[in-house]
Amino acid sequence: MSRFVDRVVIHVAAGNGGNGCASVHREKFKPLGGPDGGNGGNGGDVVLVVDSGVHTLLDFHFRPHARASNGKQGQGSNRDGAAGEALELRVPDGTVVLTEDGEVLADLIGHGTRFAAARGGRGGLGNAALASKARKAPGFALLGEPGEARDLVLELRSVADVGLVGFPSAGKSSLISVLSSARPKIAEYPFTTLVPNLGVVTAGESTYTMADVPGLIPGASQGKGLGLDFLRHIERCSVLVHVVDCATFEPGRDPMSDVDALEAELARYTPALGGSLASRPRVVVLNKVDVPDARDLADLVEPDFAARGLPVFKVSTASRAGLRELSFALAKIVEEDRASRPALESSRIVLRPPAVDDAGFTVVEDPEEPGAFIVRGERPERWVRQTAFDNNEAVGYLGDRLARLGVEQALAEAGAEPGCPVTIGDVTFDWEPSTPAGYATQLYERGEDPRLERNDRVGAADRRAAKRARRGLDDSGERS
Repeated sequence: MSRFVDRVVIHVAAGNGGNGCASVHREKFKPLGGPDGGNGGNGGDVVLVVDSGVHTLLDFHFRPHARASNGKQGQGSNRDGAAGEALELRVPDGTVVLTEDGEVLADLIGHGTRFAAARGGRGGLGNAALASKARKAPGFALLGEPGEARDLVLELRSVADVGLVGFPSAGKSSLISVLSSARPKIAEYPFTTLVPNLGVVTAGESTYTMADVPGLIPGASQGKGLGLDFLRHIERCSVLVHVVDCATFEPGRDPMSDVDALEAELARYTPALGGSLASRPRVVVLNKVDVPDARDLADLVEPDFAARGLPVFKVSTASRAGLRELSFALAKIVEEDRASRPALESSRIVLRPPAVDDAGFTVVEDPEEPGAFIVRGERPERWVRQTAFDNNEAVGYLGDRLARLGVEQALAEAGAEPGCPVTIGDVTFDWEPSTPAGYATQLYERGEDPRLERNDRVGAADRRAAKRARRGLDDSGERS
C-alpha cells in the first residue's frame, strides 16, 4: 500500500565548477609555445520539474538528498572541461517550495513548470583565457566555484476548485465518490479519510476539480484529531463546501454548531500562499436527508443558514437526491471565480541593469573586531573563492582585480590603515595597499608622479662604458 506524503524537507546540492588548467604548449623546437590551459566546466543545477504523472512527495521522503554532478577540470591543448549534468527532480502539480523559515520561493503549477532549486558553480578560467598584454604567460588558473547547497521544504497543495470540509463521517468521501470518478475509502468509523482525495466533476459544459480533507473536530488547530495539516490542500479552492451530517445522534451537536465550530478552526489557519479563507464563498450541504429524521432536521435549520446568506443544498449520497442541483451550482460559482481572475500574461524576459553608481560591493566595519573591515559583494566574494592562495601570481591577480573594482579606494575612504584585517567571504588577510588608491597616497600636480623619477634601468652610455672597461679600452677607443 502506497503512502501519501505532502510535506518533506529535502537537501539539494548543485555541482561544483571544474578548476581551470595552467598549461604551457610544448612541441619540438618550440619549448615555450604560450599558455594553452582550458577552462573548467560549470557544475550541474538541481531543477524541480512539475510532472502530471506524480501525485505525492513520497520519493523525497525516502531519498531527501539530491546532488548534481560536478564540472570537469580543464586540460592542456586548450581543452575545456565538460559541464556537469543538471539533476531534474519530478514533483506533483501544486508543489510549493519554501525555505526553512517559511518564505515561499516558488509555486509550481502546470505540467513542465521548472524551478532551479540550486545553481551549479562556475568553472574556473584556464591560463589561456587569463593571458593579456601585461600577463602573456600566466602561471596560474582560477579554481572552480562551489555549487549552491541548501535545505528546502516542499509542500503539496492540491490544485482544486471546490474544497469539502466537515466533521469526521459527515459524508465528504461519499459525496466526492458519487460526483466524480474518485474512489476514496469509505467506512462507518471516524477518520476513515487519512489523506486528501481529489476528483474531477463534470456539470454540463463545465469541468472542475473537487478535494476533500480528513475530518476536522473542535481543537484541531491545537493538534487534536488530524489537526489542520491537510488544510493546505484547499488553499487554492474557489469555494468551500460545509458537509453537515444531519443524521448524527451525538449529544451537543447540530448543523449550526457544527458549521460554527468548523469556521472557528478555519479562522485559525493562515494560508502560506497569501489571502484568507474567510473571503472564499461558502456553500452548506445538508447530507443524509434520505433518513426521515435527518430530512426533518434539514428543513428546520435551512432558514437559519439562509438568514446568514449561505446557499443550502439538501442531498443524499445514497439516493442521489439533490446532487445534480449541487453540481451545477458549484460549477456556476467556479466559472464566476475563473472569469473574475486577471488574464494570465505570457512570461517575459526582464532585464534589470545595475545602477550607474552601483559599485557591486560594500565596505563595512567589522562589529566583532575594532579596526577591521568586511567587504561584501557578489564579485569580490566569487573572486576570492576562485583564487588559489598557494600561488603568489594568483594572489597578485586577485589584488589587481580588486583594485580595478575600487575596493582599495573604498577601504581607504572608510578609514582602513595598512595592516588592518580585511575579510572577503571566508578569507581574512592583512590589507597592504598596492595602488595609488591605497592608504596615505600623496597628491601631485597633473601629469607628475615622483615614483616615475626613480629609474634603476642602466642607460646606453653606461652600457658602452661597461663594455669598454671589459675590453680594456679607454674613452678614445684605444687599448689602455
